[in-house]
Amino acid sequence: MARQSTYRVKEVAELSGVSVRTLHHYDAIGLLSPSQRSGAGYRLYDAADLLRLQQVLIGRELGLSLEDIRRSLDEASFDRKRALLEQRKRLQERAAQTEAMLRAIDAALTLIDQPTEKGDDIMQLKEMFDGFDPSQYEVEVEQRWGDSDAYKVSKQRTSRYTPEDWKRQAAEQAALYGDAFRALEAGKMPDDPEVMAVAERHRLAIDRWFYPCSHAQHAGLADMYEQDRRFAENIDKFGADLTPFLAAAIRANARRHGG
Repeated sequence: MARQSTYRVKEVAELSGVSVRTLHHYDAIGLLSPSQRSGAGYRLYDAADLLRLQQVLIGRELGLSLEDIRRSLDEASFDRKRALLEQRKRLQERAAQTEAMLRAIDAALTLIDQPTEKGDDIMQLKEMFDGFDPSQYEVEVEQRWGDSDAYKVSKQRTSRYTPEDWKRQAAEQAALYGDAFRALEAGKMPDDPEVMAVAERHRLAIDRWFYPCSHAQHAGLADMYEQDRRFAENIDKFGADLTPFLAAAIRANARRHGG
């Protein structure tokens, strides 16, 4: 069967798994604009557009912000083949780390099913920590926040939290992200009063659970959410492209309060 030369937005959504609403959003922000339009004004994507969409999805998988992806793809020096080879290498490295972490989980499950006596099998215990490098986060946290009042207050508060406290905090966070994603899916803008209200609830949750969080500090966190792929990956678990939407809502809410 001959390959189509162009695809309408619904067909691209079916091929890629990306929602029609998201494709419209990518078009609106200049990240992925269809190369052609039909006589009736319908978006028409060609093979080059589909390759660009794949680059967007790979970039998101690697934790890049939409703006970083757009800037990279629009650079005159961008080489798609070289980018794909580099991305393949990075994903292979991630796959190797994932395999190590899966082995660590299997080791933990084995230990649960077949408990060992203390000192019986040090290697089995060490296997539980393969694939993890917590030191990178500890050093970063100390360097970035160690001298700040926010870090000290947060460390003091969280040291007293019980497992039940953490469950409540996680449930509240999930509810906030869920509300934000539903607003995104409904087509609301980040500066919509309803969306900014969610952003304000997010700020107050940080203020209540961790440290006093001003609107200016909250706007700073929004920048970090987009710039650090670990934050973006965690937030986007609640919905595709939630990170830039929430970050924009946080900034809009901060401006509304003079932050």
